[in-house]
Amino acid sequence: MLVDSHCHLDFPEFAPEIAQVVARARDAGIGICLTIGTKLSGMSRVREIAEEFPDVFCTVGIHPHEAATEQLASAQPLLDLAAHPKVVGIGETGLDYYYEHSPRDVQMANFRAHIRAARESRLPLIVHTRDAEDDTIAVLREAMEEGAFTGVIHCFTGTDRLAQAALELGLYISASGILTFKKADALRDVLRDVPLERLLVETDAPYLAPVPHRGKRNEPAYVAQTANALADLKGIAADTLAAATTENFLRLFTRVPRPSQA
Repeated sequence: MLVDSHCHLDFPEFAPEIAQVVARARDAGIGICLTIGTKLSGMSRVREIAEEFPDVFCTVGIHPHEAATEQLASAQPLLDLAAHPKVVGIGETGLDYYYEHSPRDVQMANFRAHIRAARESRLPLIVHTRDAEDDTIAVLREAMEEGAFTGVIHCFTGTDRLAQAALELGLYISASGILTFKKADALRDVLRDVPLERLLVETDAPYLAPVPHRGKRNEPAYVAQTANALADLKGIAADTLAAATTENFLRLFTRVPRPSQA
């Protein structure tokens, strides 16, 4: 069994065939899909999808791109929504200095509010970081000193420095379809050295479809290609990689019942 630890099933690209997308994931051996909240104003649809399918769970969060229009004065709005049993994580949140759709100070304030929500709810934090490694590391280290929390750097594309900082803080690292791209040698070099017990796999669907689907709409079923590439990179069998990343996901996302209990 595999887990797609990060996808966006509420996005309009999936609206015409959401049931078929979930069915194809099941047929491909994907036992759990985690659909990610990116804005509180869209949370009702995210939650509806998770409620519709027993093997789909969700998170609550405000993507850094949305921070300017959904500024948090406290962690409470996140905590209120996280009370729902299908909500198993906080985020995605973080810092994106590549596009800077929201001011950096607002992104930072929202990021810290999400960390407080993760700590108080005891749910894992899903971190997005792009062109913002120094500030991401600084915020995470500072916050961890204030009180422990768990989490994952999703769609990891960073340097070895970011990977080592995340691992030192007890966080997990998630590999996406970018791992399969021809020019991703630097990323493969970093992921090769990440301990197997700290790795997850994801699609970030509908984005970043892995080879051989690159350029097409991504979907959870395609996480199998990323997992196979990661297994090859680590020099282990695909089944071993699948078992390890699934166990890692269940260890991190403790609110998700093990499939035999679902």
